[in-house]
Amino acid sequence: MHWNFASAFESIADSVGSQTALIHGEHGVRRTWAELDDRAARVAGALAAAGLGPDSKVASYLYNGPEYMEALVGTFKLRAVPVNINYRYLEDELVYLLDNSDAEALLFHASLAGHVANVRARAPRLKLLVQVDDETSAGAAPIDGAVAYEELLASTEPMARVDRTGDELLLLYTGGTTGMPKGVMWRNEDLFGVLADAVYGLVGESIPDASGDAGPVAQRIAAASRTPVHLPASPLMHGTGMFSSFQSLLSGGAIVTLAGRTFDPHELWRVVETAKVTQMAIVGDAFCKPMLVALREAERDGKPYDTSSLTLVISSGVMWSADVKRELMERVGCICFDSLGSSEGVGFANSITMPGAAATTAKFTIGSSAKVLTDDGREVEPGSGEVGMLAVGGYIPLGYYKDETKSATTFRELAGRRWSIPGDFATVELDGTISLLGRGSVVINSGGEKIFPEEVEEAVKAHPAVLDALVVGLPDERFGEAVTAVVTLAPGTQATAAELAAALESLARFKHPRRWVFVDDVLRAANGKADYKAAKARALEDTSQ
Repeated sequence: MHWNFASAFESIADSVGSQTALIHGEHGVRRTWAELDDRAARVAGALAAAGLGPDSKVASYLYNGPEYMEALVGTFKLRAVPVNINYRYLEDELVYLLDNSDAEALLFHASLAGHVANVRARAPRLKLLVQVDDETSAGAAPIDGAVAYEELLASTEPMARVDRTGDELLLLYTGGTTGMPKGVMWRNEDLFGVLADAVYGLVGESIPDASGDAGPVAQRIAAASRTPVHLPASPLMHGTGMFSSFQSLLSGGAIVTLAGRTFDPHELWRVVETAKVTQMAIVGDAFCKPMLVALREAERDGKPYDTSSLTLVISSGVMWSADVKRELMERVGCICFDSLGSSEGVGFANSITMPGAAATTAKFTIGSSAKVLTDDGREVEPGSGEVGMLAVGGYIPLGYYKDETKSATTFRELAGRRWSIPGDFATVELDGTISLLGRGSVVINSGGEKIFPEEVEEAVKAHPAVLDALVVGLPDERFGEAVTAVVTLAPGTQATAAELAAALESLARFKHPRRWVFVDDVLRAANGKADYKAAKARALEDTSQ
């Protein structure tokens, strides 16, 4: 039992079996740790009965809910490989993921059954289809060839526990916002190590070394008094929601999921109140701005939410603006933990802001295993103004599944050490902090100048009339690419392009948008990350009319 999630979770269940592990919705399902362990063991038994075993790929095409975590843990128990599939994907994308991952089993919510039925013949490797009830399709009969999740668990004996190693994998597919999704191969040992560092430090324990047994330490963690009640507001299918939930489970805590299929900030605050949520994971302004609107509305109506239990809000994946953090801390009194990570690595950098302290945007303390490197492997000197790429070493993925070329580009050996370098550019300040510029794959080249969309987006979003904005480059005869802002205005507000442009005093002139496109909803994925491909297509459509 070396640094393996299933073995650690079994140890925790043995220690605190009667404590709550999973909560769904305001008044919905609750599962204890003992129930989670039993149901996950039944998932493992069902997979084994269908002919799956170690290294078999098990895909989840699911919304947030208890079944997602049960399936993840059950897959780990079998020594099989969990695979995440975005529930927004339609049939061609679904087929691509099933084929690329070599999936042999698929769990899916009933409301997505139509897509699964239509692609079944195009996914010949699938040995088991499991349909999960959801609020929109409760009681629906399984599609042909599928079995109902609850019936499957009821008819299957829990699989006996087995010995495991840290080499079993998790495949975390990237969002695919700038290309086809890629499956990041995380070993249990590497992901456990990088996530457990923060967890064990909370209670003064040491992470067991690679030859040790994680179980006894996990038991002590779970028995500690500081067990979180964690709400992943972002989808479990993405790294922010999944990894933060793993950390909370390693603490013996409870995971709280929202019942709604689209993000409803009022539902979120009601669940914080009823479940006494202590921490949550969001994705920057895309989540936090609507959350603040909901708090203001509740106060205006004389029915403010009880947020007194909430002490920590974690954000990862996109920029989290200083003004937004400041208002959240003023209204809730929570700590804001801005974590800079990606599917390809954890622990690049972070920013911790306490209530009453000055908040910043895109300014981070670099992680203990991270550096800012030039393309030839040189470390960027603090205060030099040189732009480099964020790199993290230590516990990192093996690479991309079945893609040696892209693996060699992202996971590189420099100066005798292996690094994960997903492509985020940054500068290093004199005090050693870093200023994040953005992802190189979406950099705009306008008149020979490189422009990072995130910097322009933050300046545009600072205008009080702007709810959200994405910035893309459109073809331009003179400049090569023209900076183009795709903007959503806040409800009840008005602003012209000239008014927004006049407010961009903090930006150099060459970074100012030359074109403005106003839309009802800025195009983002369910995890809050920018969908630059869709935003560019929308901008092209608008400017061609």
